[in-house]
Amino acid sequence: MRTHVDGHEVFVGQGSGHGDGTAILMLHGAGMDHTVWTLPARYFARHGFQVIAPDLPAHGRSGGEALDSIPALAAWSWRLLDALKVEKAVLFGHSMGSLIASAMASLHPDRTLALGLLGTSEPMRVSDPLLNAAGDNHPAAFDMANTWSHSLRGRLGGNPQPGTWLMASGRRLLDRNRPGVYAADFNACNRFDPSTIQTPLSCPVLVIAGESDQMTPVKAGLGVAKRFSHSTVVKLPGCGHSMLGEKPNEVLDAMRGLVSAVTST
Repeated sequence: MRTHVDGHEVFVGQGSGHGDGTAILMLHGAGMDHTVWTLPARYFARHGFQVIAPDLPAHGRSGGEALDSIPALAAWSWRLLDALKVEKAVLFGHSMGSLIASAMASLHPDRTLALGLLGTSEPMRVSDPLLNAAGDNHPAAFDMANTWSHSLRGRLGGNPQPGTWLMASGRRLLDRNRPGVYAADFNACNRFDPSTIQTPLSCPVLVIAGESDQMTPVKAGLGVAKRFSHSTVVKLPGCGHSMLGEKPNEVLDAMRGLVSAVTST
């Protein structure tokens, strides 16, 4: 599906479905696009939910310029939901997307049904070598991030999705970035100030943490979970930062649990 926000075209993945049930927003991480959500998007769409998995500005098939701050990306995401006439939604975000989702919930807690944070950390610092390489549009930025995003097992093979090589698919996805986009994403993460999203939430919160995550260590995820009064933590043994690829079924099960908590009553 295509729509427009701020005069620019936005591509929105719907999981091969057009459900009209509860809206579920899925926000990708730095340098990624909507395709990282393929499995959960298809599952929820085929169960009648309204799946909204956008390519953020200048990512994937979306136009516009990349936004280099989390508050700007959060405000943009609410404008996207407004354009789609969605009043309330379950918010999921992976990595940078988790910061956006948290900031969205802080902006409009009354519109947030539940909050799911995958591979999260507050703050989310980015190393100088990675920032510098991304700023230079150097391929080394993709190599570093792709390697650090996968566990040892993920780098060696053994993908639970037959026929897919995690390292190669991750690198090809990063290769599609337009000049300057990866740097904007990393700057947004690195500059993010957690004190701006301390609004108390009454909705359920889920934190999914990979126990072998080198980008956002499990300890960081547990720290984020403590900020909320109604949080559940799911730890994935042996899983790296790219949990949607390394542990797709376990991630989907956890997401299903959160959605069920707000739709089964």
